[in-house]
Amino acid sequence: MRKRLRQHPDGLHLGLMLALTFSTGLIDAVGYLGLDRVFTGNMTGNVVILTMGLAGADDLPIVGPIIALVGFMLGAVIAGRSLRPVAAGWSTHSTSLFTVVAIILVGAAAIAVFSDSTRPLWLAYAITGLLGVAMGMQAGTARHIGVKDVTTVVVTSTLVGLAFDSRLGGNAKQAWERRLGAIVLLGLGAAAGALLLRINLGAGISAAALITVIAAILGHLGRPVPDRAESDLVREKRARRR
Repeated sequence: MRKRLRQHPDGLHLGLMLALTFSTGLIDAVGYLGLDRVFTGNMTGNVVILTMGLAGADDLPIVGPIIALVGFMLGAVIAGRSLRPVAAGWSTHSTSLFTVVAIILVGAAAIAVFSDSTRPLWLAYAITGLLGVAMGMQAGTARHIGVKDVTTVVVTSTLVGLAFDSRLGGNAKQAWERRLGAIVLLGLGAAAGALLLRINLGAGISAAALITVIAAILGHLGRPVPDRAESDLVREKRARRR
């Protein structure tokens, strides 16, 4: 199985990033519908909601979006610090980060499940913060892996690329499948998250955690094995930092 996964790393990484895009749809549906209109993956929507809330429009939330934004930035910073010493692509660092994302999601799901009927506001904020950190870490790791047109957390730029490079836009040769796939999967994930929310808040988060675990395992099995020279280079960079 490992040999087969390593034969087509580009296709493997694309498939895994698309799966994580689906999981982001799950998380955003949970946040928006179950945590008082808060996006924890789509920061564009979250910033818009926050600024409209600050302007006093329609009693929109303020604290929740701020917590999500700070958590997302923190998660992205952690990913950046962890991945800076290693070359772009999937590495053991990527596996470790996605594993941490899955652990955070499991923790958030557990809190959501066991406090489903009596959840105080501060606990909802705690879930929001955990989801924000997880999504920021996922986005940062996906950025380092570098699958074109699939960021796992946003499809606005993907939509622009799909339209701009389309036949109507004057380009009949674009690779539209991955772009369309990312858009559709984010939407399907959001729909699935809305349905799972009928069970409880933790169901959608648990599904996202499971997807992340599977992605981490498959990505780790399919990662390229660095040669000795590359390993020595990484160790040398670490030694210099110390």
